[in-house]
Amino acid sequence: MIKHTLISKTILGVSSLLVFSSCNKYLDQAPDMRTELNSPEKIGELLATAYPQANYITFTESMSDNVSDKGSGAVDPDNSMPYFFKDNKNTDGDSPTNYWNAAYKAISAANHALEIINKQEGAEAYKPFKGEALVARAYAHFMLVTLFSKPYSLQTSITDPGIPYVTTTEKIVLGHYERKTVAYVYDMIEKDLKEGMPLINDSKYKVPKYHFTRSAASAFAARFYLYKKDYTNSVKYASTVFSNGSFSAYLRPVNSTEYMSYQYNELQAQYTRAVNPANILLVEAPTGWGRSYATNRYGFTSELMSKLTTSANVTGGSWAYNIYGNENSINIPKFREHFVRLTLNAESGIPYNMIPIFSAEETLFNRAEANAMLGNFDASINDLNDYIASKFIVSPSLPFYDESLQISIDKLMEFYDSPDRTQVLINCILDFKRVNFLFEGERWFDIIRHGLPVQHKKSNGEILTLGPKDPQRVFQLPEEVQSSGIELNPR
Repeated sequence: MIKHTLISKTILGVSSLLVFSSCNKYLDQAPDMRTELNSPEKIGELLATAYPQANYITFTESMSDNVSDKGSGAVDPDNSMPYFFKDNKNTDGDSPTNYWNAAYKAISAANHALEIINKQEGAEAYKPFKGEALVARAYAHFMLVTLFSKPYSLQTSITDPGIPYVTTTEKIVLGHYERKTVAYVYDMIEKDLKEGMPLINDSKYKVPKYHFTRSAASAFAARFYLYKKDYTNSVKYASTVFSNGSFSAYLRPVNSTEYMSYQYNELQAQYTRAVNPANILLVEAPTGWGRSYATNRYGFTSELMSKLTTSANVTGGSWAYNIYGNENSINIPKFREHFVRLTLNAESGIPYNMIPIFSAEETLFNRAEANAMLGNFDASINDLNDYIASKFIVSPSLPFYDESLQISIDKLMEFYDSPDRTQVLINCILDFKRVNFLFEGERWFDIIRHGLPVQHKKSNGEILTLGPKDPQRVFQLPEEVQSSGIELNPR
């Protein structure tokens, strides 16, 4: 478990108090320094903290159907509690509570930036940072409502409890907050997105991949509108992520001769590099995920590998991924750890991973799914064939891509044994996404959006089933929020 003992440098001061924390550690900050935030550059520095610096992958992957019981291996509550569909009451490490706190800390930073920007009487130099602050605030709330509330529904979101949408600077640790509804939260996210996106100016960023550039904001909008079931807007924004509307040049070329020649460490480093064109937005997070996901007891197994990556698929070919490890450590290298020592000569410190928040692959899938739902089957298939051209080979003995692997609507209907064109496209997209995002926690979001059941096996052979209406599919809010007038999720 990661112990967050290292206090990161911040210019927020006392006013950076977490919205819902009852812990005194957030009072142990430097004096209020907001009066020193007197330039666009300093606002930009502040906004570096407006992204949730925490890892959701551990608990979303452990809840999904991408894991099983290996029978042995490292056991940590952040991995085991989600596997057994139980609430994890840890407040640090890779727990839901830690992510909740980090998200509201990011929201607090965005709100502080907006408070100062709004006092500048519309000064032109501050507008790009206002745009970033609004989109970052929208993103943090979006992640919170996705994890801690029911998925968006045209029928029930007007009554389903959401999460508090905070738009003001917090001066106290504990105030009174309302959850309101999922529909309200989505309306507020959309409002921030629409106001913020036109203001973003990529030239203001020294390292653009760690900020909401125009491309990253468009990728976020494409995901948001897909989840909202506004498929027309999802397609619209996905098509603006890259200048020509095509994803081909930005996908990870897993089946290329060069990529397939990489060794483990190089693959690990390549996946989350800022220069990798597939990465649209990266966030640095203190986490032990990169060092633990291969050896967690509740993780990827040979049985799952056989089911997902070596069994027959709709292309008729083979996945090009190199999979490493033995029975207890099967993995695809994706996360290179950055270890920050507590002092120059210390042996202890904090491990960090770069988390790909938005990627070319996910945005392609989002557009393909939205087009499928709109009945634009050819457009959806075109995107999927671009994806196939970067990820599949004919066979292990013929390790290259061939156009014969391309799919058609007839090929899909035959493979999935269904005449429903929309459904077979969705089935294909979900199957591709499941493999593509192994060890990245993305599968969970498809499970909740599409109402997919999850089964986990216990060591005694008992099967635990998480059905589509099980309340445990919504992560529990931290118990401390009850003192702010917020009701916990039903159990």
